[in-house]
Amino acid sequence: MLENLNIAVLGDYTLLENLGKRGTTSDISLYDRKSRDKIITYIAPISFPDKIQSLIQVLNMTEFVILNLKSLDKYFAEQVIALDSLEISSGFILSSYEVDTIKLNQIIKDTSVANFKFIDNIDSLKIEIDKLTSQQKDGDLIIPIDHSFDVKGVGTVILGVIRQGKINVYDKLKLLPLNREILVKSIQIHDDPANVAFSNTRVGLSLKGVSQEELERGDIICSGKEIKVSSLELEVLNFSKIKYYKKEITENQNYLISVGLQIKPLRILVQDSKVKLILEKPVVYYSNQKFIILKPDSQSTRIIAKGRLP
Repeated sequence: MLENLNIAVLGDYTLLENLGKRGTTSDISLYDRKSRDKIITYIAPISFPDKIQSLIQVLNMTEFVILNLKSLDKYFAEQVIALDSLEISSGFILSSYEVDTIKLNQIIKDTSVANFKFIDNIDSLKIEIDKLTSQQKDGDLIIPIDHSFDVKGVGTVILGVIRQGKINVYDKLKLLPLNREILVKSIQIHDDPANVAFSNTRVGLSLKGVSQEELERGDIICSGKEIKVSSLELEVLNFSKIKYYKKEITENQNYLISVGLQIKPLRILVQDSKVKLILEKPVVYYSNQKFIILKPDSQSTRIIAKGRLP
């Protein structure tokens, strides 16, 4: 069984051409490299910095991160805030000679990015990547959907990474938040057919029981009861404002919540020191899952708060 790795590439995306072969591209671009013992998918939020949403979604799709730096601007700082908010500490920093390493270390100090390994060149980076291993996660199946298509002669096809558990052809599974039973007609792993796939594997699934028009990025294919669907009012845990966001979070403002690959509009109520999220649509989540609050029109950081779901 081949090992599967999913790696985010941030900063200068031209690095992707040296790492893999281009595959699916939307606001997110995927590049693949297959060797005798590994399949590596490099994923980049190519609509960032214009859109903060794709950055957060890519970080929720991957296990490791490559920061390929050409400059230390406000968007680099925003990437550090995102990585630290999601507590991502496994990665590499590849920087050009123009980057002030003293200033760089000052920016990442006391963040999860301080644990990243500095790499001098692409060849050294490839050697380090070959040393990486992924951790298998047993348990009930969890697959967040990141792309979906209506394929002529096939029907509804989704792409996603198995975050936990395994999947078999002809499994009957649950699709949330639609709360719909679906059937897995076929499985593909990087264009090759398969009968079973395990955690960390990037899969394409042909599904019966749902149309492409009914699907959104972040919908979850699952088994068991670990995944929950929220109500439209949700009291949260460990809510805190990002210290770099200087404005107040007020009840009359509209924000976005990022939970896994889902991004939904909401308002925030604070009553008696308790924080309640008022959602327009429910979110799918597991207990104690991290979330981030976004304000895309903010002139400073667009990542403004974080917390955990109950």
